[in-house]
Amino acid sequence: MPTIARLPDLLISQIAAGEVVERPASVLKELLENSLDAGSKAIQVHLEEVGVKLIRITDDGCGIAKDQLTLALTRHATSKIISLDDLERVGTLGFRGEALASVASVARLAISSRERGASHAWKLKAETGAEPEPAALMAGTIVEMRDLYYNTPARRKFLKSEGTEYAHCADAVKRLALTRPDVAFSLTHNGRNLFQFAPADSARRIADILGDDFLGAARRLETNAGPLTLSGFAIDPTRATDAKDGQYIFVNGRFVRDKVISHALREAYRDVLHGSRQPAVCLFVNIDPALVDVNVHPAKTEVRFRDSRAMHQFVFHAVQRTLATAVQAEPREIESITPQGNFLRGAVDTQKPSNFSYAPTYQHQSSLGVAEPAAAAYLAFAKATQNLGTPANSSSTPQFSPAENADRDGPPLGYALAQLHGIYVLAQNARGLVLVDMHAAHERILYEKLKTAFDNRQIATQALLIPAVFSADPLDIAAVEEHSEALAELGFQIAPLGPHQLGVRSLPALLQSGDPAALAKSLIAELREHGITQLATARRNELLATMACHGAVRARRLLTLPEMNALLRQMEETERAGQCNHGRPTWTELPLAELDKLFLRGQ
Repeated sequence: MPTIARLPDLLISQIAAGEVVERPASVLKELLENSLDAGSKAIQVHLEEVGVKLIRITDDGCGIAKDQLTLALTRHATSKIISLDDLERVGTLGFRGEALASVASVARLAISSRERGASHAWKLKAETGAEPEPAALMAGTIVEMRDLYYNTPARRKFLKSEGTEYAHCADAVKRLALTRPDVAFSLTHNGRNLFQFAPADSARRIADILGDDFLGAARRLETNAGPLTLSGFAIDPTRATDAKDGQYIFVNGRFVRDKVISHALREAYRDVLHGSRQPAVCLFVNIDPALVDVNVHPAKTEVRFRDSRAMHQFVFHAVQRTLATAVQAEPREIESITPQGNFLRGAVDTQKPSNFSYAPTYQHQSSLGVAEPAAAAYLAFAKATQNLGTPANSSSTPQFSPAENADRDGPPLGYALAQLHGIYVLAQNARGLVLVDMHAAHERILYEKLKTAFDNRQIATQALLIPAVFSADPLDIAAVEEHSEALAELGFQIAPLGPHQLGVRSLPALLQSGDPAALAKSLIAELREHGITQLATARRNELLATMACHGAVRARRLLTLPEMNALLRQMEETERAGQCNHGRPTWTELPLAELDKLFLRGQ
């Protein structure tokens, strides 16, 4: 019969090291956290052979006293907590008291440290019977780890290539540098200085590490709610990529991989990301330490919130509000002109502009039904576009001067000039040329209006004088009869008109310019596939997005200048107007400086 025996202390330490010392980057992370906890303002990292041969951390922290050096290498010895109450309110990066002991069990470790106010430094090697000996050191601490896994060579076989292991080490340094921009960091590998970060503000440090491109493509976040604060940057949806490693999330200065926050981010970006693109963020969450448990895993990259739902909702709404920001001018704030009518109400003259002569493939459909605001600036500009033959020096021709009128008359998306191939709207604003995908923009506007109307149970319906009849199979008819209440909530009245026919008697007023039969077919297909009677939020939004897509203005549709300008004004007032329901960008801007470069102006 097997007997139970107590494991040797060395074997216990090596087992514990397996959880903490996964690879050189794990050692580097633990040592750097100790340096930061010691109040360091400058940290130098030296690596040889991606840390397997040598990891040396030099800092200018508070140091360790001679009589505590031996204790620092002992398992479960720490200066950061002393009671259960402290464990429940951890305010430091380290607290377990296992890192140095675990490293010492699988590598050759030495510590040199000089306590502030001490006459000189002391050095201690992690060897049996070793005693501290005098050392030369101006201030702070130097931790040297050599020959990782020298006594467990089998562990070395599990390490990846040199490039991979170095990348993990560099990431470990950069993550901690992100959360502490006030601390200087440098990294040297095999004698080569690879990067050096001077103390800076948070934005500058993020730009240094993640790149100016990320900072230029991201939106700033700054919000708080009671004990919770959230700051940082979230990528603009149109600038997102397929990379899955672009999320840097910190909780109380600690880099974490948290499912709650990650899910909140995915939900906030749900209907503004295109395809498989991923949201890139750099977010800093600050919370009362008593409300988060960091003692979940030895690696300390997992946390557990006391109220995970509250954290999820806080992050979700904060990011969603940031992404929902209406179109704004950059770099100056420009007040948009408020339309005097609803985007889908009112009537305008849909006749072809007098100066438009080339439209060989445009389809003349029913009016889009937009109303242009009675803005003096637009009227003057529109008059000028209709009198292109007037000499430029004529006093009767209003002149558009961005420098003089931007703050007073210039909305962010400017004023429409023309339509390109029935697909794009060309507009001029104070900074240059604006190009708008009219279908994508109209789709987003309709989608947001439908969501608001559905949430408020105020979806207005438009009865059809003559029902729109289309062929249907028995399963389509059965789906309509089964989900009649759900269809009514969405503003549709669809009824069987025969054994193989369905008729649309009414549809949402917001979609009255769309094809009723096509709208009904797409909606019935969704209902058949998912079989819902009570619409969950995610499923409901997908249905509304489908409705908006089919109801939006189609390509090759000729718009008048008033319709184009009304579209621009509505975009400026609509949340998430920068992306359509599928995450495609709805507009882009070409500043005058870029246009000048194309034509070599001033060169």
